[in-house]
Amino acid sequence: MSKIGKKPIMLPSGVDVKVSGSEVTVKGSKGELKRTISDKVDVKVADGKVEVSLKAPNKQDFPLWGLERALVNNMITGVSNGFTETLELNGVGYKAVPKGNDLELSLGYSHTIPFKTPAGITFKVEKNVITITGIDKELVGYVAAQIRKMKVPDPYKVHGVKYADEVIKTKAGKKAAAA
Repeated sequence: MSKIGKKPIMLPSGVDVKVSGSEVTVKGSKGELKRTISDKVDVKVADGKVEVSLKAPNKQDFPLWGLERALVNNMITGVSNGFTETLELNGVGYKAVPKGNDLELSLGYSHTIPFKTPAGITFKVEKNVITITGIDKELVGYVAAQIRKMKVPDPYKVHGVKYADEVIKTKAGKKAAAA
């Protein structure tokens, strides 16, 4: 059995969950999210709880059961609290400038890099810190990964874009290794 899948999800106040066929719609104070779930999983809403169960339990579908429960839980958390991801820019002259809803990044290249903001994502820039906010956890993580991919921090000088809680192990250079 799935340890995660069998746990019920408690609905916070102000969150409404509707299930129609294989589509789950979650509405809350921050917005609305829709997701099509697997036809092997059944979602029921009753008494302020959301319960996810398998229609025909078999061993191969247990991971799917836990996954679908986690996705529905992330939707509920997103429309009630939202998700944030924080990135840090490390390097001389590295900066991010908001241009309307979009972002313009200077990452040590000879040109600036424009970044189009997807719908549902907002940026907040303070000095060398970019805060990405949205209600869809998957989209917030994807946008953060795309920005980080533009200049991955090197292990020697740690210049680049890194997550705020990420620890980069620095390597010794040639001089230190030879001595």
